[in-house]
Amino acid sequence: MAEVPDELIRLERTAEEERAKLAGLTGDAYDAQLRRWREASDAVQAAVTAHAAATGSGPHDVEQAVQKAVRCSQEDPAVE
Repeated sequence: MAEVPDELIRLERTAEEERAKLAGLTGDAYDAQLRRWREASDAVQAAVTAHAAATGSGPHDVEQAVQKAVRCSQEDPAVE
């Protein structure tokens, strides 16, 4: 797989940051944050699917490359 576009990395980081914000929340605050995380995750999936179609790559391969690029470039935001 070729280099992962910066936009895909940015979207994945945003989704992971939103996921990390779920920690410790309950009730309405949890529900609201869960919606934000799902929206961010949906944006990642849409971008991965579009990139895969544009490049002739498999969506799973693109998703793995994006996740690897994010992990290699920063620590897990859930751990911070």
